[in-house]
Amino acid sequence: MRVLIAGAMCVIAAAVLCAQTPTYGVTVTVAKGVDPAKFKTYSWIKGGPSPDKTVDAQIVAAIDRELPGVGLTKTASGKPDVLVTYYSLRRTDVNLEAKPDSAGRQPQYPVGSLMVALMDPATRKRVVQLRTDKPLDVEPAKLEAGINAAVTEMFAKYPTRQKK
Repeated sequence: MRVLIAGAMCVIAAAVLCAQTPTYGVTVTVAKGVDPAKFKTYSWIKGGPSPDKTVDAQIVAAIDRELPGVGLTKTASGKPDVLVTYYSLRRTDVNLEAKPDSAGRQPQYPVGSLMVALMDPATRKRVVQLRTDKPLDVEPAKLEAGINAAVTEMFAKYPTRQKK
């Protein structure tokens, strides 16, 4: 009986650890009943920007470069078809499967989460959401290239993006 209980505890512990393993990559969500092909114009609104003004400018520039590729044009006046914003978060993940160092610490690494939201101007509800979570190279010289790559990867999965 004790062997059975110990086995069950091991299975539960493994399930908990597997459930905590982060998933990296891109997800795109389109609200029910929304046709992203109908969106032609956009303008920016404030979201949850990076507190680093340089990183904020790099993210906005990267998104602005990708939006024309999915059929959207930035508008400075008039009513846009969608409002665009982004939210960013930096966190530290711990590799629980790696061997601890001599002090008993598991390896840690920085991870960035970036979510771009296209919202209905009337209701401010999200109509399209793109999100990526991936390990970061926080070296300043490589950060902008990482941002550009992440945003390009996100918009490669945009519903109206033409396959090359």
